[in-house]
Amino acid sequence: MSIDFSGFNENALTFIAGEGLKKGMPVKITASKTASPCASGENFCGVCEDVRDGYCTVVLSGYVNMPATKLISTGFQKLGAGADGTVVSSTTGREYLVLDSTADTVGFIL
Repeated sequence: MSIDFSGFNENALTFIAGEGLKKGMPVKITASKTASPCASGENFCGVCEDVRDGYCTVVLSGYVNMPATKLISTGFQKLGAGADGTVVSSTTGREYLVLDSTADTVGFIL
């Protein structure tokens, strides 16, 4: 038996894609109706699910699995954007419920 949290309470919106935005990146809102990639150390509001024709779909709630640079403890943890679209532990980040983590991925509820 396998366990999969995908689809839980998932909600997404379409935005104008900011420069450099790619699928899987943590995003921030940078202008009216525009989502852009986060710089390292910034808080993020969601995760880019797709980019096409100048628009992007951003998951704003639900379960996501992101690249990480090291193991992040499970439970409620403060997370922020890391380099190159990763997620890292952060003392100033928003708190998320981390459900699973390895040395290079972290799964959490937005």
